[in-house]
Amino acid sequence: MAQLIDGKAIATRLRGRIAEQTAEFQRQTGVTPHLAAVLVGDDPASAVYVRSKQRACEHAGLRSTLHRLDAGVSQSELLTLVDQLNNDADVHGILVQLPLPRQIAETAVLDAVSPLKDVDCFHPENVGLLSQGRPRFQPCTPAGCQALLKESGIETAGAHVVVLGRSEIVGKPMALLMVQKGKTADATVTVCHSRTRNLSAITRQADILIAALGRPQFVTAEMVQPGVVVIDVGINRTADGALVGDVDFASVSAVARAITPVPGGVGPMTIAMLLQNTLTAARLQQSRR
Repeated sequence: MAQLIDGKAIATRLRGRIAEQTAEFQRQTGVTPHLAAVLVGDDPASAVYVRSKQRACEHAGLRSTLHRLDAGVSQSELLTLVDQLNNDADVHGILVQLPLPRQIAETAVLDAVSPLKDVDCFHPENVGLLSQGRPRFQPCTPAGCQALLKESGIETAGAHVVVLGRSEIVGKPMALLMVQKGKTADATVTVCHSRTRNLSAITRQADILIAALGRPQFVTAEMVQPGVVVIDVGINRTADGALVGDVDFASVSAVARAITPVPGGVGPMTIAMLLQNTLTAARLQQSRR
């Protein structure tokens, strides 16, 4: 039976370290790192995510402010708010909760966030820095996956990492992180997606499989080799209301060496990385004053 990679416990430890670093930063500067979250509309899942992020900020000693906008808000109104937050010296990080309503172009909004306050690491400037191996911020979910591997003592140098999914939020930045030189990296990376041929033949080569497809229980035991390490980024709700990942946990955990659960795996780590990025943003902005 696979070792369970407990993201909740690991995230709790990391958040404790961040709280200590935040307290030290406050003692040195008198500044409290401040995250401004923007929530558009009344999507229940988005509201839950934002509340979780706010609570995590409070527990780590960071300040969090929520800006709620009606689902019918125009793109220009949202961009005006983002501009105000960009110019507010008291705000260090800006998080625009996705998805946004249809009338708003997500790319235009994410591009409008100041690169120095882009704690989600979505801005092209920050993605470019990441691709060159000199990141300003770490993309939250991929960095959380990487931290899970590090904290679990899983060797990545020379390992074949297969990433399922090529999204801008997880798949692509995950591959960028794992192919870099350095600790918990130095991997050989293959990115698979909906057009990949002979998918199972590739996933069975993985020493580490990172599933971020958004398809419930897609990865089965027949698709992995014995001893694989599985990081399940997916979170899907079934018809009966249960939360499941992109991996069929019951069958895959019987052959894997280690695996993350859903929930309680990657999710808590994403929030921990957001806190770290907000503290990093505060440090960067304070150093420029």
